[in-house]
Amino acid sequence: MISAREFSAEEDRLGFFGPDSVTWRVHVDPSFSVAGLRALLLQALHPVAMDGVARNSDARRDPWPRLVRTAAYVDTLTYGTRSEALRAVRRVRGLHHRMGGTEATTRRTYRVDDPDLLLWVHCCEVDSLLSVARRAGVPLPDGDADRYVAEQVTAAVLIGAVEAEVPRSAAELATYFERMRPFLAATAVARDAARLILLPPMPAWVRYLTPARPAWGTLASLGFATLPPWARRMYSMPGLGLTDAAVTPALRAVRQALLALPQRVRRSPIVWAGYERVAAPISA
Repeated sequence: MISAREFSAEEDRLGFFGPDSVTWRVHVDPSFSVAGLRALLLQALHPVAMDGVARNSDARRDPWPRLVRTAAYVDTLTYGTRSEALRAVRRVRGLHHRMGGTEATTRRTYRVDDPDLLLWVHCCEVDSLLSVARRAGVPLPDGDADRYVAEQVTAAVLIGAVEAEVPRSAAELATYFERMRPFLAATAVARDAARLILLPPMPAWVRYLTPARPAWGTLASLGFATLPPWARRMYSMPGLGLTDAAVTPALRAVRQALLALPQRVRRSPIVWAGYERVAAPISA
């Protein structure tokens, strides 16, 4: 684990990625919201990783705290100082270290911080953020896509993945998913999680007196529709099928609508603090 003694004050200020990184450009984009939901849906197809979530959190009863914590963690790791990022990593690793179980369908006994499970979660996140951003219209040529995947090795290693096993290019990331497909399944727990993501519980006043339900439904449906075809087939959920040809224009339209919102509305205080700390203009 990296120590604060290993970097300078200037490195601390810039964080682990910095304003010139592709990571900052991808993570600040409004497509991040759709990509985050896609990542959760993809992660759920790993029976052991999904069992770890179901067994060790209250996400099935109340998904909102977990979603907020996950978003805050990614924002801190991306836009925080290195010291802030390391504190967030230590908190998460401390929680993971105490969690585990035995997954029923594979009969595997595991700990949540097993390196292969951490790698799966990491790759789902990186693949989702990259693929959704590109489809939404963020200009990311192949060189930038590879650079993003390579930058994210840092995030994987910080959380406990084995560096030599982490994909460093878009091609390596695609190869990883091809290798993992035989081990994936839409278990009953995964299907429950997908339904919860697509139709989460909301207080009655939120459902009926605010646009939260249709807004969430749009983002979640796009998250599902942007999954790889093989993942959508595993879920076999009817009624969610935007065709592949329709997904990209719909995603771009949603991104443009979100870009029209005031920046203070669509970005967390953590993101703003990062840009203000390095005095960098916000690109989107």
